[in-house]
Amino acid sequence: MSQVAFSLLEHSLHPMEECLTPQSAARIVGLKANEEAQSRIDELAEKCNEGTLTPDERAEYEMFVWVGDYISGLQARARHLLAA
Repeated sequence: MSQVAFSLLEHSLHPMEECLTPQSAARIVGLKANEEAQSRIDELAEKCNEGTLTPDERAEYEMFVWVGDYISGLQARARHLLAA
């Protein structure tokens, strides 16, 4: 992730962190992709590693990666709140 993207992620997560309660933080920590989404992510990751993604698949995969990074950042904030 580029420094600019990381900075945007950090700035967008901060206001969300202020809204977290212990209950909502616990639910966020437990978030994960459903089985259908995870299967698609795995399929796209394999094609990416093989260098066979179409342009549309690359855009879809990049979206999954971005969403994963965003949720991971939110989960890190939630874990921090729960540890306090």
